[in-house]
Amino acid sequence: MSLRLSTVILPYRRWHEGGRSAWTRAEQLGFHTAYTYDHLSWRTFRDGPWFGAVPTLTAAAGVTDRLRLGTLVTSPNFRHPVTLAKELISLDDISGGRVTLGIGAGGSGFDATALGQEPWTPRERADRFAEFVPLLDRLLSEDAVSYEGDFYSAHEARNIPGCVQRPRLPFAVAATGPRGMRLAARFGQAWVTTGDPKLYENGTPEQSIQAIRGQAERLDDICAEVGRDMTDLDRVLLTGFTPDRVAPLQSLNAFVEFAGRHVELGFTEIVIHWPIPDSPFAADQKVFEQIAMEAPAQLR
Repeated sequence: MSLRLSTVILPYRRWHEGGRSAWTRAEQLGFHTAYTYDHLSWRTFRDGPWFGAVPTLTAAAGVTDRLRLGTLVTSPNFRHPVTLAKELISLDDISGGRVTLGIGAGGSGFDATALGQEPWTPRERADRFAEFVPLLDRLLSEDAVSYEGDFYSAHEARNIPGCVQRPRLPFAVAATGPRGMRLAARFGQAWVTTGDPKLYENGTPEQSIQAIRGQAERLDDICAEVGRDMTDLDRVLLTGFTPDRVAPLQSLNAFVEFAGRHVELGFTEIVIHWPIPDSPFAADQKVFEQIAMEAPAQLR
Protein backbone atom coordinates (compact mmCIF):
# COMPACT_ATOMS: atom_id res chain seq x y z
CA MET A 1 0.00 0.00 0.00
CA SER A 2 1.25 3.50 -0.87
CA LEU A 3 2.06 5.91 1.91
CA ARG A 4 -0.75 8.34 2.60
CA LEU A 5 0.44 11.92 2.97
CA SER A 6 -1.73 14.28 5.01
CA THR A 7 -1.50 17.77 6.45
CA VAL A 8 -2.49 19.76 9.53
CA ILE A 9 -3.99 23.20 8.93
CA LEU A 10 -3.97 25.18 12.16
CA PRO A 11 -7.15 27.28 12.63
CA TYR A 12 -5.44 30.62 13.18
CA ARG A 13 -6.66 32.54 10.12
CA ARG A 14 -10.07 34.04 9.51
CA TRP A 15 -12.02 31.92 7.02
CA HIS A 16 -12.18 34.67 4.38
CA GLU A 17 -8.61 35.81 4.95
CA GLY A 18 -6.74 32.67 3.98
CA GLY A 19 -8.49 30.03 6.05
CA ARG A 20 -10.69 28.74 3.26
CA SER A 21 -7.98 28.80 0.59
CA ALA A 22 -5.70 26.49 2.57
CA TRP A 23 -8.36 23.76 2.72
CA THR A 24 -9.24 23.97 -0.96
CA ARG A 25 -5.56 23.99 -1.88
CA ALA A 26 -4.97 20.92 0.30
CA GLU A 27 -7.51 19.05 -1.81
CA GLN A 28 -5.95 20.28 -5.06
CA LEU A 29 -2.53 19.07 -3.88
CA GLY A 30 -3.87 15.56 -3.34
CA PHE A 31 -3.46 15.22 0.41
CA HIS A 32 -5.26 12.21 1.84
CA THR A 33 -6.55 14.03 4.93
CA ALA A 34 -6.41 17.58 6.21
CA TYR A 35 -6.58 17.72 10.00
CA THR A 36 -6.83 20.60 12.43
CA TYR A 37 -5.96 20.89 16.11
CA ASP A 38 -8.89 20.70 18.52
CA HIS A 39 -7.77 23.21 21.15
CA LEU A 40 -9.22 26.30 22.76
CA SER A 41 -5.81 27.88 22.28
CA TRP A 42 -2.36 26.42 21.74
CA ARG A 43 1.15 27.31 22.85
CA THR A 44 2.64 30.34 21.07
CA PHE A 45 -0.67 31.00 19.29
CA ARG A 46 -2.47 31.65 22.57
CA ASP A 47 -2.60 35.43 22.30
CA GLY A 48 -3.53 35.49 18.62
CA PRO A 49 -6.50 34.40 16.50
CA TRP A 50 -7.62 30.81 16.98
CA PHE A 51 -10.88 29.22 15.83
CA GLY A 52 -12.85 26.15 16.83
CA ALA A 53 -12.11 22.80 15.23
CA VAL A 54 -15.63 21.53 14.53
CA PRO A 55 -16.93 24.73 12.89
CA THR A 56 -13.71 24.95 10.87
CA LEU A 57 -14.07 21.36 9.65
CA THR A 58 -17.73 21.96 8.86
CA ALA A 59 -16.77 24.92 6.69
CA ALA A 60 -14.00 22.88 5.07
CA ALA A 61 -16.50 20.13 4.27
CA GLY A 62 -18.54 22.66 2.32
CA VAL A 63 -15.69 23.72 0.05
CA THR A 64 -14.11 20.30 -0.62
CA ASP A 65 -15.35 17.08 -2.20
CA ARG A 66 -12.73 14.35 -1.83
CA LEU A 67 -10.42 15.43 0.98
CA ARG A 68 -10.84 13.59 4.26
CA LEU A 69 -11.14 15.85 7.30
CA GLY A 70 -10.22 15.31 10.92
CA THR A 71 -9.03 16.43 14.32
CA LEU A 72 -5.51 15.77 15.49
CA VAL A 73 -6.35 15.47 18.28
CA THR A 74 -9.52 15.90 20.30
CA SER A 75 -9.20 15.24 24.04
CA PRO A 76 -11.34 15.07 27.19
CA ASN A 77 -9.79 18.31 28.46
CA PHE A 78 -12.86 20.30 27.44
CA ARG A 79 -15.02 17.75 25.63
CA HIS A 80 -17.84 15.51 26.87
CA PRO A 81 -18.62 12.33 24.91
CA VAL A 82 -22.37 13.03 24.64
CA THR A 83 -22.10 16.48 23.09
CA LEU A 84 -19.02 15.55 21.04
CA ALA A 85 -20.82 12.58 19.52
CA LYS A 86 -23.68 14.78 18.31
CA GLU A 87 -21.28 17.22 16.69
CA LEU A 88 -19.29 14.43 15.03
CA ILE A 89 -22.37 12.72 13.62
CA SER A 90 -23.49 16.06 12.19
CA LEU A 91 -20.05 16.73 10.70
CA ASP A 92 -19.86 13.24 9.23
CA ASP A 93 -23.24 13.81 7.58
CA ILE A 94 -22.35 17.25 6.19
CA SER A 95 -19.07 15.94 4.76
CA GLY A 96 -20.62 12.85 3.21
CA GLY A 97 -18.66 10.48 5.43
CA ARG A 98 -15.19 12.03 5.21
CA VAL A 99 -14.38 12.52 8.91
CA THR A 100 -11.68 10.89 11.02
CA LEU A 101 -11.55 11.58 14.75
CA GLY A 102 -8.02 11.91 16.02
CA ILE A 103 -8.30 11.50 19.77
CA GLY A 104 -5.88 11.57 22.67
CA ALA A 105 -5.72 11.89 26.45
CA GLY A 106 -4.78 15.58 26.31
CA GLY A 107 -2.02 17.46 28.04
CA SER A 108 -1.44 20.10 30.69
CA GLY A 109 -1.60 23.14 28.40
CA PHE A 110 -4.17 25.92 28.25
CA ASP A 111 -7.09 23.58 27.51
CA ALA A 112 -6.50 21.87 30.84
CA THR A 113 -7.43 24.95 32.88
CA ALA A 114 -9.67 27.05 30.59
CA LEU A 115 -12.86 25.78 32.25
CA GLY A 116 -11.55 26.77 35.67
CA GLN A 117 -10.40 23.35 36.83
CA GLU A 118 -7.02 22.29 38.12
CA PRO A 119 -5.01 20.41 35.49
CA TRP A 120 -5.32 16.66 35.78
CA THR A 121 -2.31 14.53 36.53
CA PRO A 122 -1.11 12.09 33.85
CA ARG A 123 -2.84 9.30 35.80
CA GLU A 124 -6.10 11.24 35.92
CA ARG A 125 -5.92 11.99 32.20
CA ALA A 126 -5.36 8.31 31.45
CA ASP A 127 -8.26 7.30 33.70
CA ARG A 128 -10.64 9.70 31.97
CA PHE A 129 -9.42 8.70 28.52
CA ALA A 130 -10.03 5.03 29.33
CA GLU A 131 -13.68 5.89 29.99
CA PHE A 132 -14.08 8.54 27.29
CA VAL A 133 -13.14 6.39 24.30
CA PRO A 134 -15.41 3.36 24.94
CA LEU A 135 -18.38 5.62 25.70
CA LEU A 136 -17.81 7.67 22.56
CA ASP A 137 -17.57 4.42 20.58
CA ARG A 138 -21.03 3.45 21.82
CA LEU A 139 -22.53 6.88 21.28
CA LEU A 140 -21.41 6.89 17.66
CA SER A 141 -22.53 3.31 17.02
CA GLU A 142 -25.86 2.96 18.86
CA ASP A 143 -29.16 4.82 18.54
CA ALA A 144 -29.60 5.26 22.31
CA VAL A 145 -27.05 5.01 25.10
CA SER A 146 -27.30 5.12 28.87
CA TYR A 147 -24.15 4.92 30.96
CA GLU A 148 -22.99 5.84 34.45
CA GLY A 149 -19.24 5.98 34.96
CA ASP A 150 -16.72 7.51 37.30
CA PHE A 151 -16.27 10.58 35.10
CA TYR A 152 -18.95 10.57 32.40
CA SER A 153 -22.66 9.81 32.23
CA ALA A 154 -25.21 9.46 29.47
CA HIS A 155 -28.96 9.15 30.02
CA GLU A 156 -30.85 7.82 27.02
CA ALA A 157 -28.64 9.86 24.70
CA ARG A 158 -30.06 9.64 21.18
CA ASN A 159 -27.84 9.72 18.11
CA ILE A 160 -30.15 8.96 15.21
CA PRO A 161 -29.42 8.42 12.32
CA GLY A 162 -25.81 7.73 13.35
CA CYS A 163 -22.72 8.16 11.20
CA VAL A 164 -22.63 7.98 7.43
CA GLN A 165 -19.55 5.79 7.88
CA ARG A 166 -20.53 2.47 9.40
CA PRO A 167 -20.51 1.29 12.07
CA ARG A 168 -19.07 4.72 12.96
CA LEU A 169 -16.46 7.19 11.79
CA PRO A 170 -12.88 6.00 12.33
CA PHE A 171 -10.81 6.75 15.42
CA ALA A 172 -7.11 7.60 15.17
CA VAL A 173 -5.93 7.12 18.76
CA ALA A 174 -2.82 9.02 19.84
CA ALA A 175 -0.89 7.12 22.49
CA THR A 176 2.61 6.27 23.64
CA GLY A 177 1.84 4.49 26.92
CA PRO A 178 0.42 0.99 27.35
CA ARG A 179 -3.07 2.07 28.47
CA GLY A 180 -3.54 4.36 25.50
CA MET A 181 -2.11 1.79 23.12
CA ARG A 182 -4.64 -0.75 24.38
CA LEU A 183 -7.41 1.71 23.56
CA ALA A 184 -5.91 2.11 20.08
CA ALA A 185 -5.80 -1.66 19.64
CA ARG A 186 -9.37 -2.12 20.88
CA PHE A 187 -11.14 0.87 19.37
CA GLY A 188 -8.85 2.52 16.84
CA GLN A 189 -8.70 2.29 13.11
CA ALA A 190 -5.33 4.01 13.39
CA TRP A 191 -2.63 4.71 15.98
CA VAL A 192 -0.94 8.11 16.13
CA THR A 193 2.44 9.10 17.55
CA THR A 194 4.57 12.24 17.50
CA GLY A 195 7.64 10.31 18.61
CA ASP A 196 9.29 10.55 22.01
CA PRO A 197 8.79 14.08 23.43
CA LYS A 198 11.81 13.66 25.70
CA LEU A 199 14.04 13.71 22.60
CA TYR A 200 12.65 16.89 21.05
CA GLU A 201 15.11 19.33 22.59
CA ASN A 202 18.36 17.38 22.74
CA GLY A 203 17.84 14.08 20.94
CA THR A 204 19.05 13.02 17.52
CA PRO A 205 17.06 11.76 14.53
CA GLU A 206 18.66 8.34 15.02
CA GLN A 207 17.52 8.22 18.65
CA SER A 208 14.04 9.26 17.54
CA ILE A 209 13.85 6.41 15.03
CA GLN A 210 14.87 3.94 17.73
CA ALA A 211 12.27 5.32 20.13
CA ILE A 212 9.51 5.16 17.52
CA ARG A 213 10.56 1.63 16.60
CA GLY A 214 10.19 0.71 20.28
CA GLN A 215 6.71 2.26 20.37
CA ALA A 216 5.66 0.33 17.27
CA GLU A 217 6.96 -2.92 18.72
CA ARG A 218 5.02 -2.33 21.97
CA LEU A 219 1.91 -1.71 19.91
CA ASP A 220 2.47 -5.02 18.10
CA ASP A 221 2.69 -6.82 21.43
CA ILE A 222 -0.49 -5.17 22.71
CA CYS A 223 -2.36 -6.01 19.51
CA ALA A 224 -1.36 -9.63 20.02
CA GLU A 225 -2.55 -9.49 23.64
CA VAL A 226 -6.02 -8.19 22.73
CA GLY A 227 -6.38 -10.32 19.60
CA ARG A 228 -6.16 -7.42 17.12
CA ASP A 229 -4.64 -8.03 13.72
CA MET A 230 -1.78 -5.52 13.76
CA THR A 231 -1.95 -5.15 9.97
CA ASP A 232 -5.53 -3.91 10.37
CA LEU A 233 -4.40 -0.86 12.37
CA ASP A 234 -3.00 2.08 10.42
CA ARG A 235 0.02 3.87 11.86
CA VAL A 236 0.19 7.65 11.67
CA LEU A 237 3.21 9.87 12.36
CA LEU A 238 2.45 13.51 13.13
CA THR A 239 5.69 15.27 12.24
CA GLY A 240 7.22 18.43 13.67
CA PHE A 241 7.82 17.08 17.17
CA THR A 242 10.85 14.88 16.62
CA PRO A 243 14.43 16.20 16.72
CA ASP A 244 14.21 16.63 12.93
CA ARG A 245 11.64 19.42 13.45
CA VAL A 246 11.04 21.10 10.07
CA ALA A 247 14.24 19.77 8.43
CA PRO A 248 12.33 17.16 6.37
CA LEU A 249 10.45 20.03 4.66
CA GLN A 250 13.64 21.70 3.43
CA SER A 251 13.58 19.72 0.17
CA LEU A 252 11.78 16.90 -1.60
CA ASN A 253 14.78 14.60 -1.17
CA ALA A 254 15.02 15.37 2.56
CA PHE A 255 11.38 14.51 3.04
CA VAL A 256 11.54 11.30 1.01
CA GLU A 257 14.53 10.15 3.06
CA PHE A 258 12.80 11.04 6.34
CA ALA A 259 9.48 9.45 5.37
CA GLY A 260 11.13 6.35 3.96
CA ARG A 261 12.79 5.61 7.29
CA HIS A 262 9.38 5.67 8.97
CA VAL A 263 7.67 3.66 6.25
CA GLU A 264 10.21 0.95 7.03
CA LEU A 265 8.82 0.97 10.60
CA GLY A 266 5.33 0.24 9.27
CA PHE A 267 3.86 3.74 9.10
CA THR A 268 1.03 4.08 6.62
CA GLU A 269 0.37 7.82 6.95
CA ILE A 270 2.62 10.81 7.57
CA VAL A 271 1.19 14.20 8.50
CA ILE A 272 3.02 17.46 7.80
CA HIS A 273 2.07 20.93 9.02
CA TRP A 274 0.84 23.51 6.57
CA PRO A 275 3.57 26.20 6.60
CA ILE A 276 3.06 29.12 9.01
CA PRO A 277 5.56 31.98 8.75
CA ASP A 278 7.40 33.04 11.89
CA SER A 279 6.37 29.92 13.80
CA PRO A 280 7.82 26.49 14.64
CA PHE A 281 6.12 25.33 11.42
CA ALA A 282 7.77 27.84 9.08
CA ALA A 283 8.65 26.28 5.72
CA ASP A 284 8.83 27.28 2.08
CA GLN A 285 5.35 26.96 0.56
CA LYS A 286 6.67 25.96 -2.87
CA VAL A 287 8.79 23.15 -1.44
CA PHE A 288 5.87 22.04 0.73
CA GLU A 289 3.62 21.82 -2.33
CA GLN A 290 6.28 19.95 -4.30
CA ILE A 291 6.49 17.41 -1.47
CA ALA A 292 2.71 17.03 -1.48
CA MET A 293 2.57 16.40 -5.21
CA GLU A 294 5.69 14.30 -5.76
CA ALA A 295 6.71 12.50 -2.56
CA PRO A 296 3.92 9.86 -2.39
CA ALA A 297 4.91 8.42 -5.77
CA GLN A 298 8.49 8.04 -4.59
CA LEU A 299 7.41 6.22 -1.43
CA ARG A 300 5.33 3.44 -2.96
